[in-house]
Amino acid sequence: MSDSPPLPPVRLHSEAELARDALATPLLSRAVRLARWAGPDTRVGAGGELVEEQLAPAAAELGLDGDDAAAYASEAWRVAVDTGLVAVVDEEEGTVAAGADLALVLSGAPQDVLGLWLGALETVLADASVPDLDDLVEAMDEGGEIDFSALDWDPEAEAEFLDGVLGNLYLLTASEDGPGDGPVPLPALAASMIVPDDMGEPTNDVLEQVSDAMMRLDDQFRALEPVGLVDFQPVDEALMADAGEEPGGSSGGADSGAGAVDDTDVSRYGMVRLTPLGVYGIRARLLEAGFAAPAVGDLADKGADVLLDSTSAFPPMAAQAETEQWLARREPLEAARELLAAARGADAGAPLRRLRCQQALSLVGTGAAPALHEVLDDAELGGLARVWLAERGVPDVPAPSEEMVFWLTVDTIAAQLAAEGNSEELQALVEGLAAQHGSFFAAAWRVEHPATPDVLEAMGRLHPDKRVAKEARKAAFKARSQQGG
Repeated sequence: MSDSPPLPPVRLHSEAELARDALATPLLSRAVRLARWAGPDTRVGAGGELVEEQLAPAAAELGLDGDDAAAYASEAWRVAVDTGLVAVVDEEEGTVAAGADLALVLSGAPQDVLGLWLGALETVLADASVPDLDDLVEAMDEGGEIDFSALDWDPEAEAEFLDGVLGNLYLLTASEDGPGDGPVPLPALAASMIVPDDMGEPTNDVLEQVSDAMMRLDDQFRALEPVGLVDFQPVDEALMADAGEEPGGSSGGADSGAGAVDDTDVSRYGMVRLTPLGVYGIRARLLEAGFAAPAVGDLADKGADVLLDSTSAFPPMAAQAETEQWLARREPLEAARELLAAARGADAGAPLRRLRCQQALSLVGTGAAPALHEVLDDAELGGLARVWLAERGVPDVPAPSEEMVFWLTVDTIAAQLAAEGNSEELQALVEGLAAQHGSFFAAAWRVEHPATPDVLEAMGRLHPDKRVAKEARKAAFKARSQQGG
């Protein structure tokens, strides 16, 4: 998984804030209370679970009543045992004592508290993939053994499905064109796992699978909400009771959700979002699984070379946020010199590094001007230095040579190609260049830039005028021949 492309960076709350959120979650706070409640008379079974006669006192300690009180108390106790808040002293006697990690709740660092919460999360995620009790009872044979084949349950497949859903929810949260902190309709999330990307109109069979997936997710997100992973609005029970309505029936894909109905109707089919604590938790699991899952601020203590290379793959807003944090730790002049040095190079990634450098320098004040003056005669950096100085009204900036202008033009287009591909903005730039400079291609093919042939080929591909496009392709051929390609 380490070869997977990096996910979009996320913005994390501070560890102190997240630790406070973790201790305030219903499930972990209950686990802590039960760990403090446990004493010499507390007894557990062979698996560390509270014996049945102690479930009622445990529920009372938590202030719980009603039909589900014992189940909630049992779950909280299991989390207390799994996270080390409670330790089983004697398995035969069933005695317990406060665990070594209970002290971390009061005296531990925020990272220690978050470690406890991550342990609780793993317990809940494992439980969320297990069939409910009624299904288990129905699958039990006369000897009391569970017939797993009758359950139609594959533990690995269920865990992978839930991991995939949470991964998609994380991606939607991190993506700049996604809902961000807003909720995601449950039909859209279910469809993102079921409906193939290349499918137009979903078939009835696919819609039925989406509906089934929604019902599974409705149960699973109800189980995950008490640990603080998600904020969840369940599926309206009136819809489930109405045989005439098909939950998820309006869902045609991960992006379309329930596009045919208004927002009020969509919310009735369930809405879910990751909490800030949930973003932290899913990112921690992704990192452990070997994925590249950056967070804004990760690069603040790295060199400019790492900053420029890494943010080249970031969406624009995330790249700016990361750069702002990097600049905040440095003096403007020192930062500018480091950025300019890292922007040099003739490799394939260099044009995009220089574009990111230019964007970073746009956030720096005039105190950085000496660094820009120092590179005015540099073939690779002189052009962007002149642009920066001129934009700030610095006097006596020397005019660039025609050779430098063409080099900077090729470099800029190469960077745009790397950042955006064949975008509408790039097409407009290409059309403007060709219109303003009638002899552009006659001069451009001679530019001694490694990307010149590729840039001219792209211009030929993007320009709508067949004559101009042909001229660009001819220039690309000359440039490639000149470079020995």
